[in-house]
Amino acid sequence: MEIGSSDNRAALNLNAEMVRELLVRFVRDETRNAGFEHAVIGISGGVDSSVAAFLAVEALGKKNVVGVILPYKTSSKESVDDAEAVVGVLGIRTETVDISGMVDSYTAQHRVKEKVRLGNVMARMRMIVLYDISARERALVVGTSNKTELLIGYGTQHGDMACAINPLGDLYKTQIWQLAVSLGVPQNIIAKKPTADLWPGQTDEGEIGLTYAELDSLLYRMIDERVSHEDLLKDGFKKETVTKVASLVRKNQFKRRPPLIAKVSYRTINVDFRYVRDWGM
Repeated sequence: MEIGSSDNRAALNLNAEMVRELLVRFVRDETRNAGFEHAVIGISGGVDSSVAAFLAVEALGKKNVVGVILPYKTSSKESVDDAEAVVGVLGIRTETVDISGMVDSYTAQHRVKEKVRLGNVMARMRMIVLYDISARERALVVGTSNKTELLIGYGTQHGDMACAINPLGDLYKTQIWQLAVSLGVPQNIIAKKPTADLWPGQTDEGEIGLTYAELDSLLYRMIDERVSHEDLLKDGFKKETVTKVASLVRKNQFKRRPPLIAKVSYRTINVDFRYVRDWGM
């Protein structure tokens, strides 16, 4: 089985209508179980945040969802236009908060020049805004990170990876595109190259060094099917690619779990004291 073969692609095929129904119920139930009726979502103009917004509106109603557009001065006009198009199609209340002043004040004072550090500051500033609006609106922050990003650590801890609930975290990027079609996300958003828009010309696949089709194909075999490295090579995956991706999954485990708490008592949070609903215990 070679990368991108029909068998490999078929394994990632989604029953979009079933998954859509499941995720709408997830957003509705988990929002209400936490005692909330409203949601707030950062709308970037990309397919992930668009899908999350469409799901939230279907789950909670458009009056109960706030979309927040958070441009930086280098953000592309296309991204802002696409974000505005999404909130326009959904008919949700929207706010635009330019984060340039916040970011520039900090990065100038601390001489932040590196692209990755600057990108992390931008991602965390955006989350400061989202959580402040969530407090004002008494709304849960809905996450937009997909399974591909979470597995390889392609995201900023306490930045774009932060949220109260995440309906997309068990879907690979290529599956997000399938769900987007089912939901009616505008075609130009589905078709455009994925980018975090952290600096001009930046693309996800350019940074990762693999297409999402290649990456998802490998991750599905490696993670979901637990195929050994030896068998992955027999499948046709390149050794350097398998080694690189496996290393990314391992070293970014810390991003996928709550902070580790040193155990000094009989009941330690997230070790012994860990329930789906922990009140009254």
